[in-house]
Parts: sequence; C-alpha cells; structure tokens
Amino acid sequence: MKILLAEYTVANDPLLAHEGAAMLAVLAGSFGRCGYEVVSPGGADFLAEIRRLAPECDVGLVIAPDHLLFSFTSVLETLTHNIGCGAMNTMVCADKRLAASILARHGIPVPGRDRKGGRRVVKPVLGCGSQGVRLSADEPGKDELAEAFIEGEHLSVSMVGSRVTGNTCSYYSGDPPLLLAVNRQEITIDSKGRFHYLGGETPIRHERQEEIVSTAASALTVLGCQGYTGVDIVLADRPYVVDVNPRITTSIVGIVACMEEEIADVLVKASRGEGPSAVHLSGRVRFDTTGKVERL
Repeated sequence: MKILLAEYTVANDPLLAHEGAAMLAVLAGSFGRCGYEVVSPGGADFLAEIRRLAPECDVGLVIAPDHLLFSFTSVLETLTHNIGCGAMNTMVCADKRLAASILARHGIPVPGRDRKGGRRVVKPVLGCGSQGVRLSADEPGKDELAEAFIEGEHLSVSMVGSRVTGNTCSYYSGDPPLLLAVNRQEITIDSKGRFHYLGGETPIRHERQEEIVSTAASALTVLGCQGYTGVDIVLADRPYVVDVNPRITTSIVGIVACMEEEIADVLVKASRGEGPSAVHLSGRVRFDTTGKVERL
C-alpha cells in the first residue's frame, strides 16, 4: 500500500513550514507503522507533483493552507482515494465570511460582525491559522472581515468526519463525527494587536465538555467536512466557532502522542465509512508548532 502525503508548506511557505513539517512527520510515522509506503511531492511545482504521484498511490491526503486546499484536493481526488475533506467542502470552509454565515443560519454561535465602538478582530477572508489576524480599530481591507472580539478561553476540537463514496463522488455520511480530543490553544496577542498561535495542550477534559463538543460537531456536520477537521472555539457565555479547518491541524502532534490507535488507520477507515466510534487517549501533553511534545 502507498500513500501520497501532499504537504505544501515545507517547500513553499517558510512562515508555516515548521508546522507543516511537524504534521507531516507525525502522519508519515503513523502510516509507516501501518505498513504504507509514504511518498511526498519533491518538485517545485506542487500541483504537477500531485498529478505525477497520485495515480501510483492507493490513498492520498493534502495538507495545505485553507485557501489552497480546493485547487490541490480537486485534482488529487480525481486520481486516487482522498482520505481528507472533499474539495467542495474545503472551498466553503476557506471563505471565512461564507462559512460563518452558514453556521449562523443553522443557529451555531459565531462572533458578531464588526461591532462599532467595541473591540474587534480583523482577519483575512481567505486565511490560515493566525496569519493576518489582529485586533484593530481600522476598517478591514478589501479581502478582510471584521468580527467582534470575544474574551474567553481559546480551544479547539479535533474530529474526524466519515464519508460515503458513491459512483461519481464522495460526501459526508451524516454520521456523528468521531471525537479525537478537545485541545487548549496557546494564543498570544502582541503589542501591535497581532495574534500568534504557539501550540497548546491535549487532551483536556473541560467542565463544559459536552457543550463544546456538541457545538463543534454541529459545525462540522453543517459544513459537511470529511476526514480530520479542527474546529476553533472561543468559550465565553457560549462556545463561539471562530474557524473550521477542513484539514490536519497542528494539534495532531499532541493527539498522536496520547492516542492508542494509529491515526493512519483511523483516517483511512473513516474515509470509507468504517471508522471507529471512539479512540483512547492516555496522559496529557503540551506541544508547540515545531512538533516538540512534553508530557504533563
């Protein structure tokens, strides 16, 4: 068996390459232990490498900034079995304004839009992680949006949505997503108001666990995300969904260090509608964006 792990940032985005390398190493290790031969793009033209390598592989997974996922995934899933989120769903999630609007229409709490006179967060409409996210009184730029700033706990929920494969396409099965872990995020705001993601702790057991997980699961289901998905939440009076990442996130570095099951096995089985109903975690770790893991 052979898998294409198509990680974009290591060769193409120096600012995010350390996180990409950490995620890639964890996944490659798991697939290797499960007996897969791991191949990854090595040339300068990432899309051309996907076209070259994917037909030789049994399964494939794209790991890239949200706004690039659609173009890469739409090609990969025509050439091999995609174990990540479907291309159309990645496109919806990448548009932060559109995704928030869909969630709000389904009654899922999201930050209010541009509350005049209050503290607000400005971020790119098409962005990745904390890049370009800042507290600002300035008007958002052409490709940015402004949201009310919510004071609360920064958490994320890592889940895996299952998939059904039809004759012509794959789609979210509608089954309850598999919870991997609730994670605490370490996020700082510098003197210029810029947000920085530094890593986090996992797994955590929160006193409001059921409320947090239920909100994240609803967001994943509404947006139809398949495969590994990270739902970013600010927990205040309610759990507010601030981002839905239809891809592998850095939290996987800590989760895999605590999980008894192999993430490779979980992802492949879920992509065929055969994923487990639960995973087993032991201990708790702190992790950073370089892949360093410390037991707590």
